[in-house]
Amino acid sequence: MRRALVPILAPLLLLPIVPQPALAHGFGQSYDLPLPLWLYLYGAGAAVLASFVPISLFSGKRKAGEDAPYLYPRFDLLRVGFLRVVLTSRTLLLGLRLLSVGLFLLVVLTGLLGRQNADANFAPTFVWIIWWVGLGFFTAFVGNLWALVNPWKILFEWAEALVRRLGARNGLELREPYPASWGLWPAVALYGVFVWVENVFPGSSTPVYIAVLVLTYSVLVWGGMAVYGKETWLRRGEVFSVLFGLLARFASTEVRVRDPKLCRGCSDACGTIEKGCVNCYECFARAAPEDRELNLRPPAVGLSRPEPVPPGGVFFVIVVLAGLAFDGLLETPLWNELRRDLSLPQVVGLVALPLVFFAAYLGFVKLSQLFGGETGRLRRFAAAYVYSLVPIAVAYQVAHYYTLLLVQGQGIVRHVSDPFGWGWDLFGTAGYSIDPGVVGAAFVWYSQVSLIVAGHVVAVYLAHLIALRLFEDPGRALRSQLPMLALMILYTVFSLWIISQPIVVEDQAVETAPQEDASQPSPMEKLREPPMPDIP
Repeated sequence: MRRALVPILAPLLLLPIVPQPALAHGFGQSYDLPLPLWLYLYGAGAAVLASFVPISLFSGKRKAGEDAPYLYPRFDLLRVGFLRVVLTSRTLLLGLRLLSVGLFLLVVLTGLLGRQNADANFAPTFVWIIWWVGLGFFTAFVGNLWALVNPWKILFEWAEALVRRLGARNGLELREPYPASWGLWPAVALYGVFVWVENVFPGSSTPVYIAVLVLTYSVLVWGGMAVYGKETWLRRGEVFSVLFGLLARFASTEVRVRDPKLCRGCSDACGTIEKGCVNCYECFARAAPEDRELNLRPPAVGLSRPEPVPPGGVFFVIVVLAGLAFDGLLETPLWNELRRDLSLPQVVGLVALPLVFFAAYLGFVKLSQLFGGETGRLRRFAAAYVYSLVPIAVAYQVAHYYTLLLVQGQGIVRHVSDPFGWGWDLFGTAGYSIDPGVVGAAFVWYSQVSLIVAGHVVAVYLAHLIALRLFEDPGRALRSQLPMLALMILYTVFSLWIISQPIVVEDQAVETAPQEDASQPSPMEKLREPPMPDIP
């Protein structure tokens, strides 16, 4: 085993050659690291490596092939009388749906009619910070609220109900057969477009462009629902339902249906008697109240459930992970030099990085398969392990963006009083000023390191649970995890390297928070802008 560790962990010996910048990436305040960067990288990698020992000792006691990883402890919140009354209230649900549709319409109207200044308009702050970052955090740590408040779904249901009342028995859904080979590939393509809009498109924070993009996507979503059926398109083609559903696997709550017979009519054949119907809102909506559960569960355990991965599902997870890395990589001195010296357009990185990540992932999964003594199809092992990468994506997303939410997210306070930028003061908050000092640079750096290491430790744990299910005995499962452990360590080092880099914008490193300047781009110009650079 020692000989096996050498070629797997040898790349870590190259860490000391990594440059040692004085500004950690992701916040606009200058901060000199008290220790050389390579010590942090070694320490983080060592922490992930050390976590493997207790994880293997604890979880290795399970019998190989045993499906115990998905038999996690859970508590039904609907068993508590007060919570049951509140959480099942039709008034609450209707209020959330009305609020969601109202915000959807407000984004469109403020984008089309409001002042075309990202710092004065409601749409950019709400879309890029409150919805994209804030709802993503809520989904990953609490639960899939998007399944209840998706405005495209709500408006389609309302339109369909109206059409049925007018005499159309079949409603708006043609229910054409959805090609099985498509799987999640429509969502993969749409997520790639979304990452391009977020990071490359120069008008990503222009209110009118946001409104036009929302309306264009609305036509696509409603068209997919009409042709293939609402639930089918939400599961396969509506990229945000797919993404938030993926993040919800990490969350500490789940919805569950007790009666497996309901799953027979589900468009996704989601559950069996043994595994249960979990986080299928189609079945949950059809179930009787006594057959519904809203469970509190340990975080991340939903990622270990042995569920089938549809075509394109593996690449979707990789694209999500690579998209987050691409967002940070764009601002590093390395990328700036490559773009300048080789004249590389940003779209090259957008396409190349997921392919590099995918090739690396398949390579390490193949090594894991060989170390475990298995000779089956690589696709089976790649699909089995892929959800273990989700904690890495969640950890990096939180580490990279939480200061953006805490600082620039404060702008929503003034926007609720003056959403169009017309000088209104509806609630007396139009003069609210953002406090950029809510978090300090040192705290941000250490919290980012802690979050990334914690996410990778969870990923190591999940990968080991999955290996115990794939291989015949604990010894083979343990050996198979050496390549996956090396992959997690390399992901850790790469993530920390990105957030440690000085932010580079147009060949200039951002070292201090600039003063207000009307000629400077808004902090919402792109989601990848520094969380604490500008004070509007």
